[in-house]
Amino acid sequence: MSGQSITDRITAAQHSVTGSAVSKTVCKATTHEVMGPKKKHLDYLIHCTNEMNVNIPQLADSLFERTTNTSWVVVFKSLITTHHLMVYGNERFVQYLASRNTLFNLSNFLDKSGLQGYDMSTFIRRYSRYLNEKAVSYRQVAFDFTKVKRGVDGVMRTMNTEKLLKTIPIIQNQMDALLDFNVNANELTNGVINAAFMLLFKDSIRLFAAYNEGIINLLEKYFDMKKTQCKEGLDIYKKFLTRMTRISEFLKVAEQVGIDRGDIPDLSQAPSSLLEALEQHLASLEGKKVKDSTAASRASTLSNAVSSLASTGMSFTKVDEREKQAALEEEQARLKALKEQRLKELSKRPSFATTDTSPISTTGGTISTAPAIDLFSTPSCSNGAVKMESDLFDLQSTFQPSMQSGSTGLPAATAWAGYSTPQGPPPQSAGGLQVDFESVFGAKAAGNSLNSDDISGGILKPTLAGSCQASGQLPEKLVSDDLDSSLANLVGNLGIGNGTMKK
Repeated sequence: MSGQSITDRITAAQHSVTGSAVSKTVCKATTHEVMGPKKKHLDYLIHCTNEMNVNIPQLADSLFERTTNTSWVVVFKSLITTHHLMVYGNERFVQYLASRNTLFNLSNFLDKSGLQGYDMSTFIRRYSRYLNEKAVSYRQVAFDFTKVKRGVDGVMRTMNTEKLLKTIPIIQNQMDALLDFNVNANELTNGVINAAFMLLFKDSIRLFAAYNEGIINLLEKYFDMKKTQCKEGLDIYKKFLTRMTRISEFLKVAEQVGIDRGDIPDLSQAPSSLLEALEQHLASLEGKKVKDSTAASRASTLSNAVSSLASTGMSFTKVDEREKQAALEEEQARLKALKEQRLKELSKRPSFATTDTSPISTTGGTISTAPAIDLFSTPSCSNGAVKMESDLFDLQSTFQPSMQSGSTGLPAATAWAGYSTPQGPPPQSAGGLQVDFESVFGAKAAGNSLNSDDISGGILKPTLAGSCQASGQLPEKLVSDDLDSSLANLVGNLGIGNGTMKK
C-alpha cells in the first residue's frame, strides 16, 4: 500500500473541522504510506512539546489512539513518532509518559492483512516493549539515561555506592529491551522499520555510554565495598560483559545497512584478568582460600581495566558529539535555505516609488522648505491677499428679506447672523441711559415681532433684514470689527427706539 489512504484524508479532515492542529499533524505523521514519518510533521510536534499552551496529555492520547489501528504501518509509525518526541521533544513529554500506569499494550498485536504484516508485527511488539521500558526507567530515576551528563563529573561517575548499585540494573533492563529488537540487516526492508532502527541505534550509543561510565564508577569503588555490595557489583559486571557482546553485534548490523563507519563507536574489552581479580576479592571476603595477590597487582589490573573502559566511553562520546554536530549543521543549512528563499520572495515584490515631494523620500528629491501656514493668524491685507471679511459680507446681497422687522428699533439680522444698526444721533440725555427694556423685550415688542406661522414663537430665530418703517430709519451699515464701537451704537439705537415709542 502506498500513498495516503482515504481513511487518512477523512481523519485529517475531521481534525481540521474540530480545529485540532496537533491531532491533525499526528494523523499526517502516521498515515498508511510505507515510509517513515515526514520530518516537517515531526518538527511541528517537537515544537508543540515546547509550547506551554499545548496540552501534552492530548498529544500523547492522539498517538495512543493511532496505535489501536489494525494496520501495522500506522501502529509502527505511531511508535516511531512517540520515540522521536521522547528523544528530541521537551522533557515534559517524557515526564507525562512516565506518570502513566500503562503506555502501549501491544504485546498481542498482529496484522493479518499480508505476509509483511506478520513480519512487521513482531518488531512492533518488541519496539513497544522498549518504549515502555524507557518510560519506566525515567519514572524510577527521574532522568533520561540517553540525555544524562557524562564525563568525569557526570552523573554516573559521581554517584555514591548505594545509589549506583540500584541504578545500574535499571540501565541494564532498558539496554536488554533495546537489544531484544534483534533485527537483521536483511529484515530492514522498508522505510518504516529503518526509521525505527535509526532511533534505536542512536539510543544504544548514548545508553551504553552511560552504562559504561556506571561500570567504571563501580570498579573504582569495588575493593572498598562491603561483602554484600561486592557480590552485587560482581554480578553487575558479569552482565555488563554479556551486554558488551550483544551491543557489538547490534553495531555490526548498523554497519551492514550503510551507516558510516565513523559513526559507529569502537568497543574495547576489559582484560580478563580483571574478572579474576574481582572474584578473588569477593572470595577473600567470604573467607575462602585464594591465591595471594598484592595490592599493587590489584591496582595495576584495575587501572588497565578502567583505562580500557574509558577509551570505549570516549569512542561513544565522540560518535554522539559528531551526531549532534551533524544535526546542528543540518539545521543551520535549513535556516540558510529558508533565508535565501525569503530574500528571493522579497526581491520579486514590486517596489513602491516615492515622488520628489514625498516627505518619506530620502534620495529621490528634496523636501519642501516652504513656511507652514498659520491657520490662526490674521489675514494680511497686502495686494493679492483675499479679504475674507469683505467677501463673506458681499454675499449678503444675494439673500432677499422675507419679513419686515418690527418697530422696536432692534438691529436687523443679516443672512450670516450679523446685525446692522442704524446710525443715529447720540443719546438725548447726558445724565444717563434711559432704556425701556419692557418695550424691547416685553409684550409691546412681542406683538410686532411674532408671526402666526412661527411655531417656535420666534425663540432663537433671527428676523431677516427688511426695509425699516420706523421713524428715524437710517441706511444700514455693516458692523465693523471694532467690538466696543458696535456695542455703543447698539445702546444708542435702543435709546432712539425708546424715544420713538414714547411719541
